[in-house]
Amino acid sequence: NRAIEERATEKRRAQDQQAVEFMGGKRLEIQSFYATPGILRRGEKAQLCYGVANAKKVTLEPPAGPAWPSYARCLEVSPTKETTYTLTVEDGQGNTKSETLTIQVR
Repeated sequence: NRAIEERATEKRRAQDQQAVEFMGGKRLEIQSFYATPGILRRGEKAQLCYGVANAKKVTLEPPAGPAWPSYARCLEVSPTKETTYTLTVEDGQGNTKSETLTIQVR
């Protein structure tokens, strides 16, 4: 029984490690940053979504509402013209990463 428990524990440990790596491990990561839809007609709304790992601070320019570290967060946006959004994450140790995306308005 002890050997079975040890194998089960090792398997769980490996699965947990895989999950941590999938979620960014110990690295500062922007795991996702997208808009749906990416092309709008004036007056329509889109969902601007992001997912980050190991961030202490998240900023979005231009601001689209409160942003904070999250594995899955969406904000509703309604740009009136083509707008490029920049997501920046910081880890509290001076490291940053940024990504941009553009929502087209026709």
